Amino acid sequence: MEPLLIVALVIVLFAVAVLMKAVRIVPQARARNVERLGRYQRTLTPGLNLVVPFVDRVYPAIDLREQVVTFAPQPVITEDNLVVEIDTVLYFQVTDPRSAAYEIASYLQAVEQLTVTTLRNVVGSMDLEQTLTSRDEINSRLRGVLDEATGKWGLRVNRVEIKAVDPPKSIKDAMEKQMRAERDKRASILTAEGARASQILTAEGDKQGAILRAEGERAAAILRAEGEARSIDQVFAAVHRNDLDPKVLAYQYLQTLPELARGEGNTFWVIPSEVTSALSGIAQAFGPGTPPAAAGQIPTRPEAAVAEIDGAEPRPAELNGSGRTGTSG
Repeated sequence: MEPLLIVALVIVLFAVAVLMKAVRIVPQARARNVERLGRYQRTLTPGLNLVVPFVDRVYPAIDLREQVVTFAPQPVITEDNLVVEIDTVLYFQVTDPRSAAYEIASYLQAVEQLTVTTLRNVVGSMDLEQTLTSRDEINSRLRGVLDEATGKWGLRVNRVEIKAVDPPKSIKDAMEKQMRAERDKRASILTAEGARASQILTAEGDKQGAILRAEGERAAAILRAEGEARSIDQVFAAVHRNDLDPKVLAYQYLQTLPELARGEGNTFWVIPSEVTSALSGIAQAFGPGTPPAAAGQIPTRPEAAVAEIDGAEPRPAELNGSGRTGTSG
C-alpha cells in the first residue's frame, strides 16, 4: 500500500505542476508573448490564459501603460559653436508587444540613442539664443522624428520635453552681466522719467500758484480801488450834502500838512500855495480882531496854531524876498 500511495502522490504533484504551467494570469495593461517550439505563437491578453505546458514558452510581461524616461544630460554643440548640456524627458507607450519584443533588442536604449542624435541635429541648426527660447519648436521636431522612427518598433512617442538647457559657465556669467545691465538701464530710465514728471508737475504747480496769486492781487487791488473810490464819493457826497463851512475845510486841509513832513529823509518840503488862503481863514476863525493877512503872505499866529495842532513847537515859516513861502524850482 505504501508504494501505491507514493505513486499516487507523485501523480498528483505532477498534475498540479502541469496545471500551473498551463494556466497564465496576465494583469491589466500588461501583455506576454508566447513562443511554441521557438516560434512566436501569440500574445496573452489580460486575464486567465491557457498554454501548452512544456511546449509553449511565455516571456515576461510587457507594460502597455505610458512610460516616462529621463535621459542624462547630453552635450550638444549649437550653430555658434557653444557646448550646452540638454536634459530631455520622453513620454512613450508600447502599442504592439510583438514588434517591441522582436523588432528591436532593447527599445529603451534605442529610444535614448535616437533622442540624443535627433536632439543634436535639431539644436545644431540653432544658435544659443534660439535654443533657449525655442523649446516648443525643438520639442515638436523631436517628437515628429521619434514617432516616425519608433513606429516599426511598436512604440508611440506622445511627448518630448526639454527639462533643462545649461550653457557654459562663462556664457552664464556674461548673460547675468547683460541682464544686470538691462535692469540698471531700465531703472535709470524710470528714475529719469520720474524726475522729469516731478519737475513738470512742480513747474505746473508754480505756474498755477503764480496765476492764482496774481489773480488774488488783482482782485484785492480792484477791491481796494473800489473802496477808496466809494470812500471819496461818500466824502464828497457828505460835503455837498451838509454844505460845510470853508473854515472846516481849511482846518481839514491843515491836518494833512503833518503827513507831508512825516517822511524819514525829508529835510525840505514844499507847502502848496493854497495853504495861504487856508491859513488866512483859520486866522480869522481863531482871532476875529486880527486883521486879515495880505495876499500872498503867511501870518504868524495861524502858523503857531498849526504847530500846536501838530504837537510841535511853533516855528516861523521861511519866506523869500517877496514874502511867499519857498517852492521847489
